Amino acid sequence: MTDLSKYRNIGIFAHVDAGKTTTTERILKLTGRIHKLGEVHEGESTTDFMEQEAERGITIQSAAVSCFWNNHRFNVIDTPGHVDFTVEVYRSLKVLDGGIGVFCGSGGVEPQSETNWRYANDSEVSRIIFVNKLDRIGADFLRVTEQVKNVLGANPLIMVLPIGREDQFVGVVDLLTRKAYVWDETGQPENYNIKDIPADMLDDVETYREKLIEMAVEMDDDLMMAYMDGEEPSIEDLKRCIRIGTRDLKFFPTYCGSAFKNKGMQLLLDAVVDYLPDPTEVEPQDLTDEEGNPTGKKAIVSADEPLRALAFKIMDDRFGALTFIRIYSGKLRKGDTVLNSFTGKTERIGRMVEMQANERNEIDYAQAGDIIAVVGMKNVQTGHTLCDPKHECTLEAMVFPEPVISIAVAPKDKGGSEKMGVAIGKMVAEDPTFRVETDPDSGETILKGMGELHLDIKVDILKRTYGVELEVGKPQVAYRETITKAVEDSYTHKKQSGGSGQYGKIDYRIRPGETGSGFKFVSTVVGGNVPKEYIPAIEKGFKEMMAHGPLAKFPVLDVEVELFDGGFHAVDSSALAFEIAAKGAFRQTMPKAGPQLIEPIMNVDVFTPEDHVGDVIGDLNRRRGMIKDQQAGVTGVRIKADVPLSEMFGYIGTLRTMTSGRGQFSMEFSHYMPCPTSVADGVIAAEKERQAKK
Repeated sequence: MTDLSKYRNIGIFAHVDAGKTTTTERILKLTGRIHKLGEVHEGESTTDFMEQEAERGITIQSAAVSCFWNNHRFNVIDTPGHVDFTVEVYRSLKVLDGGIGVFCGSGGVEPQSETNWRYANDSEVSRIIFVNKLDRIGADFLRVTEQVKNVLGANPLIMVLPIGREDQFVGVVDLLTRKAYVWDETGQPENYNIKDIPADMLDDVETYREKLIEMAVEMDDDLMMAYMDGEEPSIEDLKRCIRIGTRDLKFFPTYCGSAFKNKGMQLLLDAVVDYLPDPTEVEPQDLTDEEGNPTGKKAIVSADEPLRALAFKIMDDRFGALTFIRIYSGKLRKGDTVLNSFTGKTERIGRMVEMQANERNEIDYAQAGDIIAVVGMKNVQTGHTLCDPKHECTLEAMVFPEPVISIAVAPKDKGGSEKMGVAIGKMVAEDPTFRVETDPDSGETILKGMGELHLDIKVDILKRTYGVELEVGKPQVAYRETITKAVEDSYTHKKQSGGSGQYGKIDYRIRPGETGSGFKFVSTVVGGNVPKEYIPAIEKGFKEMMAHGPLAKFPVLDVEVELFDGGFHAVDSSALAFEIAAKGAFRQTMPKAGPQLIEPIMNVDVFTPEDHVGDVIGDLNRRRGMIKDQQAGVTGVRIKADVPLSEMFGYIGTLRTMTSGRGQFSMEFSHYMPCPTSVADGVIAAEKERQAKK
C-alpha cells in the first residue's frame, strides 16, 4: 500500500495510570493485530514487554506497533507517562503526525499530562482527546473537558456525550450522527447496538451539537455564512472543517469511553482516520546545516523525493541492535547504501523489519511515511539523519535535557567490569538522557540520569538483562559553581630553562554571565599585543578549566571572560604558552571573583487529597521549597513548587505515608540557584573529604 493519505503515524501519551497502554491494547485487538487481550495490571500487555514494565505496571520505553483500520495503516507508538522517561515522549512526538491524549475520567488533567501536552504543543502535533475510565467512581467527562480548557489552555471540541455515569456508563452518543452506541456487559468491543438517543439526553445532545457546528464552521467562511442564514452543513462538510481545525491546532476533537471495558473505542479509531493528518498534511521537517541552524529548506513528504529519514530510537534486544527510523521522503530497500550525515559515513541496509511491539515482520521495502526498524546499524545514534548519498541533508536534530542526578556503581565481582562496560555502552546508545562517566581521580563509574526511578530501573536492567550485579553508592546531586563579582586581572606565564623558553602575558576581565549562558569568551585586544593566532589557545585554556571550579571542583557555569590586552615574545611565545597562561589565570582569579555553589532546582507538581494539603505544604517548606501555586480540583489539590533536588530524595515514600498512598508527584529540572551558605559549606566539606580519600 503506497497511498500516503491512508497512513496515520500516531502516538498515545498521558499521565501515569491514565490508561495509555490499555488503550493501545484495545486498538490492537479491534484492528485484529492481537486475539487475546493482555492487561497491564496482570503484566501481560503487548507493548509493555520489558520485565520491569510488566512488574511495575508502567511504560518505560516507547513501543511501536503497526495495524490497519478501515483500510488505513496506523503506526502507533505507546509512550511512557512517568516524568523520568519524558525523553521517550519527546523523541516519539518528533516523528509523529498526530496523537491521542488520554486523560483519566476521575483524575482529569494530572501533572505529567501537562508536561506531555506542552511537548506536543512544541512539536505542533495534532491531537484527539480521549477521556478514559468513565466507568470509575468520580468520573465526570464534562469536568475533565473544563480542566483541559483551564489547565492546558486547549480548546476541546466535544464529539460525543457519555450515556450513564460511573458504574452505569454503557455507551456514548455521537453528536454528528445523533446516534447512541450502547455496549452490552460481555466486555467484547464488537457487542454494541446503534440506538436512538435516550429521551433524557435529547436537550443536551442538541446543545452540544450546536456548539460543535459553530466551532467547526469557523474553518470555512462560506459554510459559516450559510449556517448563519439557517442552512445546516452536511456531515461531510463538518468532518472536512473539523479535520482542518484539528490539523491547525485550533481545537481538539474530544471522545470518551472505557478502554478497559472496551466501550467507545471504535469511534476513537474512526476519528483517527477522519481528523488526524496523514504524513503529507503535516508541516515538513526543517533541514539544517552542520551546526544545526535551519537552512530555510523543508523535507517534502513524498516517495518520489530523495531519501530522508530520522533515527529516533535505538533499542538493543535478543536479536541485536535495532534502529527505529521515520522515513520522511523517498524509498528504502534492503541492500541500499545510505549516508549518515552526522558522521559522514555510509551504511548498508541489511534487514528491515516492521515492529509489532517486541515481535517483528521482515520487510524488503519501505517508503515516505513509514516508521520501521533496521537491524544491525553500526554508527547511528538517536537524532542522526539518514539520507541518499547523492543528496546529502540534515534533518532538525533532537535536543535532550542534561541529567541532574548521579550514582557511583561498581561490579560486585572482579570479572564483571568488562561485562558492565559493554552493557552500559549499549544502554547509553539507547537512551540519550542516560550518561556514563569515569571519575578521573577515583576511577569510579558514575551513572547519570533524570531521576531516582530512572537510575533505579537502569541498575535493574543491568542486573536482569545483562546479568551484572552492582554495588550502588548514594545518589549525588549535580552541583555547579559560578561567580558573583567581576574582577580585572593580569597573568604572565614565563619559563626559561635552557633552549627556547615559554612566554605569554594576558590581561583579562572575568565577570558573571547571564543565567543559562554557560561559558562565553570575547577578545577586545587591539594593536596586536596578543597575536590573533594565539587567541583560540587562550579560549581553550579557560574553557578546559571550567570543568573544575575553585570551591569543590564542580563544573563552572555562567562565566564571561574578556581578553583585552597582553604581551608576547617574538621567540618564546607559542599557543601552548598562552594556553598555560589562561589556565594559571583561571586558578589565580576565580577565588577572587566571589565563587558560589549553585544547586539544581526542580519544578515539583504534587497532587494530594484535600485533607492532607497542610501536611504536604509543611513538608515542602521543610525541604526549602517555594510554593508557587495551588489549584483545587474535585478529587484533590495540585500544589506547584520549586524545590532543590538535594531535598527530594525518597520523597515518594514520604508523600505516600502522609497521604495514605493517594498522593502523586512529578518533577523536572527547572534551573540552578545559589545554595544557602549552611548547605554549601556542608557540600564543599563533604566533596573535599571524598576527594582526599581517593
